[in-house]
Amino acid sequence: MEALDHLQQNPVLVLHIVAALFALGLGPINLIRRRRDRTHRLIGRTWVGAMVVTAVSSFGVAQPYLSFSWLKALSVWTLISMALGVTAIRRGNRRAHVANMAGSYSGLAIAFLFAALVPQRTLTQVTTYAPLVTIVTVALVLLAVASTWWVCRPLPVMPKALNTARSA
Repeated sequence: MEALDHLQQNPVLVLHIVAALFALGLGPINLIRRRRDRTHRLIGRTWVGAMVVTAVSSFGVAQPYLSFSWLKALSVWTLISMALGVTAIRRGNRRAHVANMAGSYSGLAIAFLFAALVPQRTLTQVTTYAPLVTIVTVALVLLAVASTWWVCRPLPVMPKALNTARSA
């Protein structure tokens, strides 16, 4: 149960894991959807926020806070990539936007695999020794992803004839 103690003593790690899982679940919605509309923008902004929280919180996770690893380098690159991706779409450069955002998602997926498959990592230990905590956490993150999609989903357009009939 050392992993659960570690989580209780390190709220930044909990924030990091939850934000990463949220970004991991939310990312495919925009990558798979064909239309680039209001829904895409809202989900994209939410995803970028989750990615920034994930990247920034990673610097507070390591025990010696000054340690630097390839995961910290990935966090620095993610912050740069998020800024480049947002700037690119604001300037109308869709190709650069897609490259930065898809690349960031790929980096997130690789980091997740590393965190989930290396036995010494907290995520792996919690999954092994406290499966109920893992199931509840994943269920809550999936609920948050579904809720975000539900709130941001495109609403059906009401025919003009019905719209004028309701206002009369």
